[in-house]
Amino acid sequence: MTGRPFVLCLAAFLATIGATAPQAYPSRAITIIVPFPAGGAFDALGRVIADRMKVSLGQPVIIENVGGAGGSIGVGRVARAWPDGYTISLGISSTHVTNAAIYALPYDPLRDFEPISLLATAPQVIVSKNSVPAKDLRGLIEWLKTNQDTVTLATVGPASPPHIAGLSLQKLTDTRFQFVAYRGAAPAMQDLLGGHVDLAILQAGVVLPQVSTGKIKAYAVTAKTRLSSAPDIPTVDEAGVPGLHVSIWSGLWAPKGTPMDVVAKLNSAVVDALADPQVRERLADMAQEIFPPDQQTPQALAALQNAEHAKWWPIIKAAGVKAE
Repeated sequence: MTGRPFVLCLAAFLATIGATAPQAYPSRAITIIVPFPAGGAFDALGRVIADRMKVSLGQPVIIENVGGAGGSIGVGRVARAWPDGYTISLGISSTHVTNAAIYALPYDPLRDFEPISLLATAPQVIVSKNSVPAKDLRGLIEWLKTNQDTVTLATVGPASPPHIAGLSLQKLTDTRFQFVAYRGAAPAMQDLLGGHVDLAILQAGVVLPQVSTGKIKAYAVTAKTRLSSAPDIPTVDEAGVPGLHVSIWSGLWAPKGTPMDVVAKLNSAVVDALADPQVRERLADMAQEIFPPDQQTPQALAALQNAEHAKWWPIIKAAGVKAE
């Protein structure tokens, strides 16, 4: 075959090859499922990270909010997604560790995902309404012991980080108080400011604006080190309850079976994002502390997830925490 017919056949053949050959990843937009409503702290975190990841990946990175059941609905959608790297999950310590202790989930958070990277950690702060007489954490514990079963502590749902921190506080100090569940940190803070609840253990980014204006009292940070954004607040170790370390860490996961080269590209984009000075500044403003580079790996995320599972599941089970 010669001449024009040959050229046309060759062009058609090459077009067929081009149509069937696999395209380099990513070739289209990537969706990060944030398993919480828009407007919250982790929605904001996801948007900051996504906005920078698109620079490295060369494709749009879209945030989709899928709230409900403590984050398990959104995480479940990712567990069922095709493992091609185009639908991934932002999650936190509750969605990928403690939820499985109280919900009958249709997925296993430890086995049905490919870890991509740790993102940041947000220590919590033990706070109270101003009318609580205690001046420091030791005084607060004494006050709790003389007001057993009448004190209330706000949480954002069963097995949430504030609830876990409250259970740990009870266990470490041999105290008792009532838990009051809210749909989010904002309504919990509103009731604390209004004096309708006595205590809360919430993210630093939520409480620090209220602490700085004197509207609530702060007693300690639930971490091993003080917050760079609030260096005057002591750690729980310094304040009298050593070991009460409960942070809300975040990470990204892909569905199980996602190719490792795809996971590596996503991880590289996350690492680039977390090294960006503007991203670091924006997360610092949110009281989110970025994990060091040697912990921004899939292996580090898997290790932390397993360690947190071993640490918190016995406490949750012993307390008989149930989904509401």
